[in-house]
Amino acid sequence: MGLKLPDKATQPTMYFIGVTTEKSSIMKLFPLWAKELGLDGTVLKGIDITIHAPEGDYRKAVSFIKDDPLSLGALVTTHKIDLYNACKDLFDFLDPYSQAFGELSSISKKDGRLVGHAKDPISSGLALEAFVPKNFWHDHSGEVFIMGAGGSARAMAAYLFDQNKGLNVPSKMYVANRSTPRLESMKEIMKKLCPKAPIEYHHCPDVAINDTILKDMKPFSLIVNATGLGKDRPGSPLSNQCEFPQNSLVWEINYRGDLLFMHQALHQKEKKNLTVEDGWIYFIHGWTQVIAEVFHIDITEDLFRRIESMSNSFRF
Repeated sequence: MGLKLPDKATQPTMYFIGVTTEKSSIMKLFPLWAKELGLDGTVLKGIDITIHAPEGDYRKAVSFIKDDPLSLGALVTTHKIDLYNACKDLFDFLDPYSQAFGELSSISKKDGRLVGHAKDPISSGLALEAFVPKNFWHDHSGEVFIMGAGGSARAMAAYLFDQNKGLNVPSKMYVANRSTPRLESMKEIMKKLCPKAPIEYHHCPDVAINDTILKDMKPFSLIVNATGLGKDRPGSPLSNQCEFPQNSLVWEINYRGDLLFMHQALHQKEKKNLTVEDGWIYFIHGWTQVIAEVFHIDITEDLFRRIESMSNSFRF
């Protein structure tokens, strides 16, 4: 089945470029947020694209937004790297993050120009700050295991090893992915951004390899599912026999789907004294960051808290 684009917009429209967009809570939340943000009369529409779609599908979607006056922009999820690679020449401006990470999550327009931003370095950092205790790395010398090597993984790694954090950085990071091209790409990016960061990259086409890495990790570590498994595709990058390290933080960056990874961690929560976090706050930060770009508005901390509060009843 080929790409299906929406009809030409008849009112100010933002798009959600994803895989199963109608299942997202944003479809119910956007009208409420729009009212709170003074964006009455605006609408959100989904554009579903299959994972690793042909380059032409990404170019058609971006060109449609670029050429349609009332199509104001889009949030991109899942396809952040593929869309960047296929369409970067269609943009009049790409922010430094998008160029550094080779991905984009925000499409907007400004002064007649098509603009691309990578917002994950900001939104993932804000989400991590919400649940990682202050001075966690300095106090405990724990490690990080990120499963997945896409845009979110790259952004998290750069945030965690930011040079401004001084000694409050992980003692080591492991990155695992089922295919090698994205691993190699992430390795090159991190060499430029954080050349001294102690990162190991592992090709892990089988969950047993991830299990082995996990089992040998230090206590007080952070384990992240950034693979997409458990959201648009069922499953987990770990087996049910996995062993989480004691006193660790476990982050499932998705908030919907079967969330098997999160349930595996919850099963060990009491025994291993785990802090288990889903992707809800990441979802809200990600969307508000892009909405601010698309509609050229300032979402203050107070406004963000009001949006978060009104959204929580839609969490599950």
